Amino acid sequence: MTQSAPHPARIRLDAALDGLAVTFRGMTAHPDEHNCECHWGSAQELAQLKVPDKELDPDLLQRTWRAPDWSDHSSVLRRILPQFARALVGGHIDPFDGTDEAGRSFARGHWQQWPAEQAAAVREFLEAWWAHTLTDPARAVPAHELLALNVEASATLGPWLALWEAQTGTPADQHLAEAAARWERDLLGDELPWHAWENEEAKCAELTAWLVGHAQSRLAAHGASDELLHRIRLLGLTGPDRWEDPHWPGHRY
Repeated sequence: MTQSAPHPARIRLDAALDGLAVTFRGMTAHPDEHNCECHWGSAQELAQLKVPDKELDPDLLQRTWRAPDWSDHSSVLRRILPQFARALVGGHIDPFDGTDEAGRSFARGHWQQWPAEQAAAVREFLEAWWAHTLTDPARAVPAHELLALNVEASATLGPWLALWEAQTGTPADQHLAEAAARWERDLLGDELPWHAWENEEAKCAELTAWLVGHAQSRLAAHGASDELLHRIRLLGLTGPDRWEDPHWPGHRY
């Protein structure tokens, strides 16, 4: 039986992962970097971050990207980035942390201020992963979780929504239906469906407006349930018009 060729979005993602490996080869944490042995890990584990390209065990990798108190988070992130990216794509991140927290690890590293080649490699990885997720019906990380990661990593929402809007087809529509079903309760309470580092109210308003203005008609064409479509419609209403509507789901906040 002939195996089908990889989707172009998968080829792009693999190339982006290879690009990270090349771009950040040989990187290490700062020689003077330290962290609390009681709360982070041992001196022997810290020493591994100062050795280039050494594969970390999954628990050490997890503790490293989660730690918010590195003196030079940028160097630590560059050290772990190729392995961290592969773990993210494979869905090997503890769900307790949430992908939005992984996005904030990118943000703490201020990757957009890195040298042009390094920043471009990170940007291409995030965009390639997003494009692949939107076209993959069996994605390892749900689209709504990856959106939160990308928004927190890049401090912007609009470009990711624009890419979703431009990506048509069944997988992207199905991911949109799943996301809207996950988001509607929070958004009907005027809350962003993830913990934002900054500008939470503005992001909530932008996501709500996009769902009302774009997703409602798209999901109707996709065959979404009337219940979901009514809840998206309610997002376009405010005050009593929203919660006194006959289709208000009775959410309590």
